[in-house]
Amino acid sequence: MTPEDVLGRLDARLSPGRRIAYVVVALAGLVGSALIGLLWATEPALPTRTGVAFAVLIAIGLSWTVVGTWAVTRRTPLFARDRVVAGWLGLAAWAVFAGGALIVAPGVRGWPFVVVGALGVAAVVALVSALRTRSALLRRKAELGG
Repeated sequence: MTPEDVLGRLDARLSPGRRIAYVVVALAGLVGSALIGLLWATEPALPTRTGVAFAVLIAIGLSWTVVGTWAVTRRTPLFARDRVVAGWLGLAAWAVFAGGALIVAPGVRGWPFVVVGALGVAAVVALVSALRTRSALLRRKAELGG
């Protein structure tokens, strides 16, 4: 394999499988946000904290819709930038969720606390992995191109 072949592969856009995955992510975020919005609209007497929770969930779903749409519509190589953006969004969504859970239910302990912690660990691991992958791809591109 020549350096030109490797650079050609690095410059490739999203694979069809990853493109389909991002379409699914975008649609899931949009459908989830729409369903929560409909539920919120049909239940006007919900407590304020429930309304806030619904608003946050809608914002998170729409954020995933934006990320999925952005990744699918890029015409240039991403060099794992899509993974880094998704990792940061996942970590931010987890932080908002965990903060809200602590505010709404401060006395809850046991398995829900473990689940929230595990989700946080998963978000951090995904972000670190994405950052390492992007760094390795950019380093490889620099080595081959220069």
